[in-house]
Amino acid sequence: MSNSPAPKPVHPLARKLRLARILNVVLGAVTAFLLVVVIAQSVPNAGQAAAGGGATQTPAAGEAGAGENTAGSGAGSELAKRDPNDPLAIGDVDAPVVLVEWADFRCPFCAVVTNQTLPTIFEEYVEQGLVRYEFRDVAFFGDESVDAAVAARAAGEQGRFPEYLEAVFAAAPEKGHPDMPREKLVGFAAEAGVPDLAKFEQDLDRADLRDAVLASTAEAQKLGVTSVPFFVAGDQAIAGAQAIENFRALLDEQLAAAGE
Repeated sequence: MSNSPAPKPVHPLARKLRLARILNVVLGAVTAFLLVVVIAQSVPNAGQAAAGGGATQTPAAGEAGAGENTAGSGAGSELAKRDPNDPLAIGDVDAPVVLVEWADFRCPFCAVVTNQTLPTIFEEYVEQGLVRYEFRDVAFFGDESVDAAVAARAAGEQGRFPEYLEAVFAAAPEKGHPDMPREKLVGFAAEAGVPDLAKFEQDLDRADLRDAVLASTAEAQKLGVTSVPFFVAGDQAIAGAQAIENFRALLDEQLAAAGE
Protein backbone atom coordinates (compact mmCIF):
# COMPACT_ATOMS: atom_id res chain seq x y z
CA MET A 1 0.00 0.00 0.00
CA SER A 2 1.11 3.58 -0.55
CA ASN A 3 1.17 4.58 3.14
CA SER A 4 2.80 1.87 5.24
CA PRO A 5 1.74 1.87 8.92
CA ALA A 6 4.36 2.47 11.57
CA PRO A 7 6.02 -0.75 12.79
CA LYS A 8 4.16 -2.36 15.67
CA PRO A 9 5.69 -4.19 18.63
CA VAL A 10 6.12 -7.86 17.95
CA HIS A 11 3.00 -9.73 19.07
CA PRO A 12 3.77 -12.31 21.78
CA LEU A 13 2.19 -15.02 19.69
CA ALA A 14 4.31 -13.96 16.71
CA ARG A 15 7.50 -14.67 18.63
CA LYS A 16 6.19 -18.07 19.57
CA LEU A 17 4.95 -18.99 16.14
CA ARG A 18 8.25 -17.98 14.53
CA LEU A 19 9.84 -20.99 16.18
CA ALA A 20 7.99 -23.05 13.59
CA ARG A 21 10.19 -21.69 10.79
CA ILE A 22 12.95 -24.12 11.71
CA LEU A 23 10.62 -26.87 10.49
CA ASN A 24 10.48 -25.68 6.87
CA VAL A 25 12.54 -28.62 5.68
CA VAL A 26 10.01 -31.13 7.02
CA LEU A 27 7.33 -32.30 4.62
CA GLY A 28 3.59 -32.95 4.81
CA ALA A 29 1.99 -34.18 7.98
CA VAL A 30 5.28 -34.24 9.89
CA THR A 31 5.55 -30.48 9.39
CA ALA A 32 2.01 -29.90 10.61
CA PHE A 33 2.60 -32.08 13.65
CA LEU A 34 5.82 -30.39 14.74
CA LEU A 35 4.48 -26.90 14.09
CA VAL A 36 1.52 -27.46 16.40
CA VAL A 37 3.71 -29.04 19.06
CA VAL A 38 5.95 -25.96 19.09
CA ILE A 39 2.96 -23.66 19.49
CA ALA A 40 1.30 -25.81 22.11
CA GLN A 41 4.48 -25.76 24.20
CA SER A 42 5.04 -22.04 23.74
CA VAL A 43 1.64 -20.43 24.27
CA PRO A 44 0.84 -19.84 27.95
CA ASN A 45 -1.84 -22.16 29.35
CA ALA A 46 -2.08 -23.99 26.05
CA GLY A 47 -3.78 -27.32 26.41
CA GLN A 48 -3.87 -30.10 23.88
CA ALA A 49 -3.37 -28.88 20.31
CA ALA A 50 -4.46 -31.55 17.90
CA ALA A 51 -1.67 -32.49 15.52
CA GLY A 52 -1.23 -34.51 12.37
CA GLY A 53 -3.65 -34.53 9.47
CA GLY A 54 -3.13 -33.10 6.02
CA ALA A 55 -1.40 -29.79 5.65
CA THR A 56 0.24 -28.10 2.70
CA GLN A 57 3.79 -26.93 3.33
CA THR A 58 4.35 -23.32 2.36
CA PRO A 59 7.52 -21.63 1.12
CA ALA A 60 9.86 -20.10 3.67
CA ALA A 61 9.26 -16.47 4.55
CA GLY A 62 10.38 -14.25 1.72
CA GLU A 63 9.82 -16.90 -0.97
CA ALA A 64 6.06 -16.49 -1.31
CA GLY A 65 4.29 -13.61 -2.97
CA ALA A 66 4.76 -10.62 -1.49
CA GLY A 67 -12.25 -4.35 16.43
CA GLU A 68 -11.65 -4.84 19.91
CA ASN A 69 -11.32 -8.34 21.26
CA THR A 70 -13.52 -8.76 24.31
CA ALA A 71 -13.77 -12.54 24.63
CA GLY A 72 -11.37 -15.22 25.74
CA SER A 73 -7.92 -14.92 27.21
CA GLY A 74 -4.37 -15.78 26.21
CA ALA A 75 -2.25 -14.48 23.35
CA GLY A 76 -4.10 -16.39 20.64
CA SER A 77 -7.41 -14.67 21.31
CA GLU A 78 -5.82 -11.33 20.46
CA LEU A 79 -5.56 -12.40 16.82
CA ALA A 80 -9.33 -12.09 16.49
CA LYS A 81 -10.34 -8.88 14.72
CA ARG A 82 -14.03 -8.89 15.67
CA ASP A 83 -14.64 -6.30 12.98
CA PRO A 84 -18.40 -6.18 12.30
CA ASN A 85 -17.65 -5.07 8.73
CA ASP A 86 -15.17 -7.85 7.96
CA PRO A 87 -16.43 -9.44 4.72
CA LEU A 88 -14.30 -12.55 5.33
CA ALA A 89 -15.86 -13.36 8.71
CA ILE A 90 -18.89 -15.51 9.45
CA GLY A 91 -20.90 -15.45 12.65
CA ASP A 92 -21.80 -13.28 15.61
CA VAL A 93 -19.20 -10.58 16.26
CA ASP A 94 -19.80 -11.05 20.00
CA ALA A 95 -19.49 -14.85 20.00
CA PRO A 96 -17.50 -16.11 23.01
CA VAL A 97 -14.83 -17.76 20.84
CA VAL A 98 -13.24 -16.80 17.53
CA LEU A 99 -11.77 -19.46 15.24
CA VAL A 100 -9.19 -17.94 12.90
CA GLU A 101 -8.16 -19.85 9.78
CA TRP A 102 -5.26 -19.17 7.42
CA ALA A 103 -5.78 -20.76 4.00
CA ASP A 104 -4.72 -20.57 0.36
CA PHE A 105 -7.44 -21.06 -2.25
CA ARG A 106 -5.15 -23.41 -4.19
CA CYS A 107 -4.41 -25.62 -1.17
CA PRO A 108 -5.92 -29.13 -1.44
CA PHE A 109 -6.01 -29.70 2.33
CA CYS A 110 -7.77 -26.37 2.81
CA ALA A 111 -10.41 -27.71 0.44
CA VAL A 112 -10.78 -30.88 2.53
CA VAL A 113 -11.44 -28.85 5.68
CA THR A 114 -13.87 -26.51 3.93
CA ASN A 115 -15.78 -29.34 2.28
CA GLN A 116 -15.83 -31.88 5.11
CA THR A 117 -15.34 -30.07 8.42
CA LEU A 118 -16.41 -26.44 8.30
CA PRO A 119 -20.08 -27.25 7.55
CA THR A 120 -20.29 -29.11 10.87
CA ILE A 121 -18.46 -26.34 12.73
CA PHE A 122 -20.84 -23.77 11.27
CA GLU A 123 -23.91 -25.83 12.17
CA GLU A 124 -22.87 -26.77 15.69
CA TYR A 125 -21.02 -23.64 16.78
CA VAL A 126 -21.27 -20.64 14.44
CA GLU A 127 -25.01 -20.77 13.82
CA GLN A 128 -25.58 -21.23 17.56
CA GLY A 129 -23.76 -17.96 18.31
CA LEU A 130 -20.95 -19.75 20.13
CA VAL A 131 -18.10 -19.27 17.64
CA ARG A 132 -17.20 -16.62 15.10
CA TYR A 133 -15.15 -17.76 12.08
CA GLU A 134 -12.56 -15.34 10.68
CA PHE A 135 -10.77 -16.18 7.43
CA ARG A 136 -7.25 -14.97 6.68
CA ASP A 137 -6.20 -15.36 3.07
CA VAL A 138 -2.62 -16.20 2.17
CA ALA A 139 -1.03 -16.58 -1.25
CA PHE A 140 1.74 -19.12 -0.82
CA PHE A 141 1.45 -20.76 -4.25
CA GLY A 142 2.03 -18.00 -6.74
CA ASP A 143 0.16 -15.28 -8.55
CA GLU A 144 -2.95 -17.40 -9.12
CA SER A 145 -3.30 -17.79 -5.37
CA VAL A 146 -3.28 -14.00 -5.17
CA ASP A 147 -5.86 -13.79 -7.97
CA ALA A 148 -8.18 -16.26 -6.23
CA ALA A 149 -7.93 -14.42 -2.92
CA VAL A 150 -8.66 -11.12 -4.65
CA ALA A 151 -11.72 -12.73 -6.21
CA ALA A 152 -12.93 -13.96 -2.82
CA ARG A 153 -12.54 -10.49 -1.38
CA ALA A 154 -14.45 -9.03 -4.32
CA ALA A 155 -17.24 -11.54 -3.76
CA GLY A 156 -17.18 -10.70 -0.06
CA GLU A 157 -17.76 -7.03 -0.79
CA GLN A 158 -21.01 -8.09 -2.44
CA GLY A 159 -21.98 -10.26 0.52
CA ARG A 160 -21.10 -13.59 -1.06
CA PHE A 161 -17.86 -14.64 0.64
CA PRO A 162 -19.22 -17.86 2.24
CA GLU A 163 -20.75 -18.91 -1.06
CA TYR A 164 -17.56 -18.11 -2.98
CA LEU A 165 -15.45 -20.04 -0.48
CA GLU A 166 -17.72 -23.04 -0.92
CA ALA A 167 -17.72 -22.81 -4.72
CA VAL A 168 -13.92 -22.62 -5.02
CA PHE A 169 -13.15 -25.50 -2.70
CA ALA A 170 -16.01 -27.70 -3.95
CA ALA A 171 -14.25 -27.70 -7.34
CA ALA A 172 -10.80 -28.47 -5.92
CA PRO A 173 -8.98 -31.59 -7.11
CA GLU A 174 -7.94 -34.23 -4.59
CA LYS A 175 -4.27 -33.43 -5.14
CA GLY A 176 -2.18 -30.55 -6.39
CA HIS A 177 -2.79 -26.83 -6.73
CA PRO A 178 -5.56 -26.05 -9.22
CA ASP A 179 -5.17 -23.40 -11.88
CA MET A 180 -7.18 -20.23 -11.26
CA PRO A 181 -7.57 -18.41 -14.59
CA ARG A 182 -9.77 -15.34 -14.73
CA GLU A 183 -12.67 -17.06 -16.44
CA LYS A 184 -12.73 -19.70 -13.73
CA LEU A 185 -12.86 -17.06 -11.01
CA VAL A 186 -15.78 -15.38 -12.76
CA GLY A 187 -17.50 -18.75 -13.07
CA PHE A 188 -17.20 -19.27 -9.32
CA ALA A 189 -18.76 -15.84 -8.80
CA ALA A 190 -21.75 -16.78 -10.94
CA GLU A 191 -22.10 -20.06 -9.04
CA ALA A 192 -21.88 -18.21 -5.72
CA GLY A 193 -24.66 -15.83 -6.72
CA VAL A 194 -22.56 -12.64 -6.78
CA PRO A 195 -25.23 -10.13 -7.84
CA ASP A 196 -23.15 -7.73 -9.95
CA LEU A 197 -20.81 -9.78 -12.10
CA ALA A 198 -19.67 -6.78 -14.11
CA LYS A 199 -18.48 -5.05 -10.95
CA PHE A 200 -16.92 -8.29 -9.77
CA GLU A 201 -14.84 -8.53 -12.95
CA GLN A 202 -13.70 -4.93 -12.55
CA ASP A 203 -12.76 -5.60 -8.93
CA LEU A 204 -10.45 -8.42 -10.00
CA ASP A 205 -8.07 -5.69 -11.21
CA ARG A 206 -8.21 -3.54 -8.07
CA ALA A 207 -4.79 -2.79 -6.66
CA ASP A 208 -6.13 -2.27 -3.14
CA LEU A 209 -7.55 -5.80 -2.99
CA ARG A 210 -4.31 -7.26 -4.29
CA ASP A 211 -2.33 -5.25 -1.74
CA ALA A 212 -4.63 -6.52 1.01
CA VAL A 213 -3.95 -10.14 0.02
CA LEU A 214 -0.19 -9.55 -0.04
CA ALA A 215 -0.36 -7.82 3.34
CA SER A 216 -2.32 -10.73 4.80
CA THR A 217 0.26 -13.16 3.42
CA ALA A 218 3.12 -11.14 4.87
CA GLU A 219 1.42 -11.00 8.26
CA ALA A 220 0.99 -14.78 8.24
CA GLN A 221 4.69 -15.20 7.50
CA LYS A 222 5.54 -12.72 10.24
CA LEU A 223 3.58 -14.87 12.68
CA GLY A 224 5.43 -17.94 11.45
CA VAL A 225 2.50 -19.71 9.79
CA THR A 226 4.24 -22.05 7.35
CA SER A 227 1.58 -24.65 6.57
CA VAL A 228 -2.06 -24.38 5.59
CA PRO A 229 -4.76 -24.80 6.66
CA PHE A 230 -3.83 -23.42 10.06
CA PHE A 231 -6.23 -22.53 12.87
CA VAL A 232 -6.06 -20.63 16.14
CA ALA A 233 -8.78 -20.38 18.77
CA GLY A 234 -7.93 -18.69 22.04
CA ASP A 235 -4.54 -20.00 23.15
CA GLN A 236 -4.52 -23.19 21.09
CA ALA A 237 -3.81 -24.12 17.50
CA ILE A 238 -4.59 -26.85 15.01
CA ALA A 239 -2.70 -27.48 11.76
CA GLY A 240 -3.90 -29.52 8.84
CA ALA A 241 -7.09 -31.26 7.80
CA GLN A 242 -7.98 -32.56 11.24
CA ALA A 243 -10.95 -34.73 12.14
CA ILE A 244 -14.04 -32.92 13.38
CA GLU A 245 -13.51 -34.42 16.85
CA ASN A 246 -10.27 -32.47 17.20
CA PHE A 247 -12.00 -29.21 16.31
CA ARG A 248 -14.81 -29.97 18.76
CA ALA A 249 -12.28 -30.60 21.50
CA LEU A 250 -10.52 -27.31 20.72
CA LEU A 251 -13.69 -25.23 20.56
CA ASP A 252 -15.35 -26.86 23.58
CA GLU A 253 -12.27 -26.20 25.70
CA GLN A 254 -12.14 -22.57 24.60
CA LEU A 255 -15.86 -22.15 25.26
CA ALA A 256 -15.38 -23.56 28.75
CA ALA A 257 -12.53 -21.14 29.33
CA ALA A 258 -14.85 -18.33 28.23
CA GLY A 259 -17.47 -19.45 30.74
CA GLU A 260 -19.85 -21.08 28.26
